[in-house]
Amino acid sequence: IRLANGPSRCQGRVEILYNGSWGTVCDDDWDIVDANVVCRQLGCGHAIALPAAMTFGQGSGPIFLDNVDCKGREAALSECWSHGWGIHNCYHYEDVAVVCNGNGVWLTESQNLLGWKRPLRSSSPTVNVALPDWGTVCDDDWGLSDASVVCKQAGCGPALDYKSNAYFGYGTGHILLDNVNCDGSEPFLSACYSLGWGIHNCGHHEDAGVVCTG
Repeated sequence: IRLANGPSRCQGRVEILYNGSWGTVCDDDWDIVDANVVCRQLGCGHAIALPAAMTFGQGSGPIFLDNVDCKGREAALSECWSHGWGIHNCYHYEDVAVVCNGNGVWLTESQNLLGWKRPLRSSSPTVNVALPDWGTVCDDDWGLSDASVVCKQAGCGPALDYKSNAYFGYGTGHILLDNVNCDGSEPFLSACYSLGWGIHNCGHHEDAGVVCTG
């Protein structure tokens, strides 16, 4: 089994090998229990998200499994109940995908999806310095309550962890916020205390990151 077309081996479209060919799995009855079996089989921990159809693109070739129903104790997806190899009523736009927690995950500008990088856009009407729309946040005083606000603002569920020291790579451009201090109740990051827009003593090696549940 493998996860195809994702940013890491632990995120992507589910593909399974049968009789020497790779094929996909249909999303009929697919749930987190089935996804957990996939993640465990790959050595990628447990499932933390079931991405929307075609998030990682459509597969090609055969659709091997449909109406998969795992109990959660199976060592491999092929041990779970299904209609049988190649028996389905599906199209490739129904191919399932999984995000496991075995690799670091982050947010993207274009999708509220774990696995990509997304800086936050300022919605403050009081910014009075010439700054670009997009920038990074310094990790000084960065913590779980701050990460929780980011995940909530991005629509990605509760925060699992917060990251520092450019865990997901160095950003570019301006560093917009430093010494952020949220109490967790704020609706967006710009509502939290900070030194002010563009005021910092940081480099991009201190860019903050978050891990959300998705």
